[in-house]
Amino acid sequence: MKRLLGVALVLLVAAGSAMAQPYPAKPVKLIVPFPPGGNTDIVGRLIAQKLSGGLGQQFYVENRGGAGGTIGAEAAAKSPPDGYTLFFGTTGTLASAPAMQSALRYDPVKGFAPISTLANAPVVVLVRGDLPVNSLRELIDLAKAKPGQLKYGSAGTGHFVHLAGEMFEGTAGVDLFHVPFKGVAAALIDVLGGRIELMFDAAAQYEPHLKSGKLRALAVAHPKRLARLPDVPTTVEAGLPNYELASWFGLLAPVGTPADIVQRVNAEVLKALATPEATATLQKLGLEAGGSSPQQYAAMIVQDAARWRQVVKAAGIKLD
Repeated sequence: MKRLLGVALVLLVAAGSAMAQPYPAKPVKLIVPFPPGGNTDIVGRLIAQKLSGGLGQQFYVENRGGAGGTIGAEAAAKSPPDGYTLFFGTTGTLASAPAMQSALRYDPVKGFAPISTLANAPVVVLVRGDLPVNSLRELIDLAKAKPGQLKYGSAGTGHFVHLAGEMFEGTAGVDLFHVPFKGVAAALIDVLGGRIELMFDAAAQYEPHLKSGKLRALAVAHPKRLARLPDVPTTVEAGLPNYELASWFGLLAPVGTPADIVQRVNAEVLKALATPEATATLQKLGLEAGGSSPQQYAAMIVQDAARWRQVVKAAGIKLD
């Protein structure tokens, strides 16, 4: 009996010692809810690398793709709230998907403890180079003169690019024709081929076509002009002040994760985003660096979720 008590005491002391170790005491998993290779994966791995260096422990990416990111989001929300599983959140997984899918098995607000925004990609209104419009106002006038005739492409029904178009229709008071494709690349081919007229997306992957004149950027849906497109006015400057939106990435933990861990990771994320390497990588991807307090990020998720619910309801989009 004494021997058993001694063993139990040793185990308790060991457990207490482990719990007393500063965070992180073991490798930390970052769930990226999309396959390797895309912007989400690149940014996720950049942040994991920076957190590994800053916190002295390995942070590694686990790609958990499928169902528009919602499979990975569910896995993250159901993980133990101990700081050893983090989640790479997106506009889709936390704001637009919940507005379209009533059967999601996670709550984007109640299921996570936001840590910080990471990056955002402002939407740019893009038209075919030979479309006879040179400003956002001219595009709106043309769309009103030809209701339901101007076509815009997206990566599929419910995709962010589709919702950006739906929001544009509601804000500008126009009627466009949505053409869903299996990916943005396929939509771009039809824009360049003259079969559809416009798109709403971040500008980075379209820059070669903007430089060649095959595409034209009419406005950026952002409070300020983009450094990469200094001659493109904001939607406010172009006369459509209520059309401002961007897709965004952020870092979260399962709800219930201790506040001191959230704050510690937040501090390291802010340091990471301020490094020249991070800035250069994000700019190359056409992204603007984020960085916020947990409270600011939480408020942004609530605000964006409410906005997308309105857009989705007005468009009558349901994915379940």
